[in-house]
Amino acid sequence: MVRASALYIVIVIALVIGIICSSLVVVAYFYREQYQRAFRYDALQNNLNSGINILIASQDNAYAEGKKVSLFGGEADSVDLKTVVWGIYGIGVVRAFIQHDTLSRAFSMAHAIDSAKWAALYLPDEDRPVSVSGKTTLKGNAFLPQSGIREAYVDGKAYQGDKRLVIGKTYSSQRSLPPLNPVRISELEKYFALAASPNSKSLLLDSISHSFLETPKTVPMGKNVVSLTGTRLKGNIILSSDTTVIVGSDAQLDQVLIFAPNIKVEEGFKGNCQLFARDSISVGPDCVFSYPSTLGVLRFKLNAAAMPAAINIGENVSFSGCIFAYDKSAERSKQPSINLGKKVSVSGQIYTTGLLGINDDVVINGSVFTGRFIYRSGFTVFENYVINTTINAEALSPYYLSGDIIPVAARKKKVLQWLE
Repeated sequence: MVRASALYIVIVIALVIGIICSSLVVVAYFYREQYQRAFRYDALQNNLNSGINILIASQDNAYAEGKKVSLFGGEADSVDLKTVVWGIYGIGVVRAFIQHDTLSRAFSMAHAIDSAKWAALYLPDEDRPVSVSGKTTLKGNAFLPQSGIREAYVDGKAYQGDKRLVIGKTYSSQRSLPPLNPVRISELEKYFALAASPNSKSLLLDSISHSFLETPKTVPMGKNVVSLTGTRLKGNIILSSDTTVIVGSDAQLDQVLIFAPNIKVEEGFKGNCQLFARDSISVGPDCVFSYPSTLGVLRFKLNAAAMPAAINIGENVSFSGCIFAYDKSAERSKQPSINLGKKVSVSGQIYTTGLLGINDDVVINGSVFTGRFIYRSGFTVFENYVINTTINAEALSPYYLSGDIIPVAARKKKVLQWLE
């Protein structure tokens, strides 16, 4: 005869077995859910990479307004693609999505260097030679006037560099420099119009960070002089002004664009930014601009009363990126200038159809495209003299990428920076 207590044992055993079976079902469901999630993530990551490759390979503005693309002809593998002009570079934004799962990536794009066009120095042919003196080094290919290059005796000092004068191949230059990209120039011109809004008011800036996955944040500064002191700005931000913008030494700028008639950077500033002015940019001593930064003056209208557009860089400045000066006018008296102070170090590119003023101990690791050189010694001005200056194209990093505004940019694009 079975005891009544055995029934309780059977119930307990059945309860334990039920709990174990339920746990196995839950574990199987959880494992299946995690497997599907991992599978969707891998698919999204592959689609994201495909979208990035599409933007890098594109050579037109097909994605400027944003576009949804089906990678394999179905809704399950779709990506949203968009490109944005960002100074002299481009921004790519890719969103891959499957149902409610989404992966996003923002990155900047730039161009590889066209080796056939690359040169340490390009000086147009104005029927006069270029002269070198002092401790000058020219290393890399050079496009020079047919009258060539020669040694010179200046301020009681003879040429003390390599006897080859140019350590590289030399070619005959044309009568004018290869032009800047007119499409990129036109795109930059549009940004200056942002400051002309009739509702523009001066804003007090303190700390702003804005994602590149969102629409650019445009901040009109109005007609009052703006001083960015103690300001921290990062990301997808465009500042535009109708007058002078002063960047304080303690300002923290990261990836920001500034458009103004005049821009002044105070001594000791450190940051990464692209600065564009219509009239002048002045950089104080001991500033550091990290790659990829840009300084550009662009004058689109002839103004007989205005001074020539200019970029003036103080002593001991370290700059990585692109420095250029553009004036739509062909008047020789209005040619723009770039002036480098003593012990300035530039890693990248310098371009001006006008004058490049140099001082002692200037080091340019990259290339120089200029209409003429200017060297001032006391009350004497020497034209087309390169004195105590190093221009070394081979010292530039092989990973350096150029904005397509410069004529040495190849068609091939690459990822410049992963932003988000």
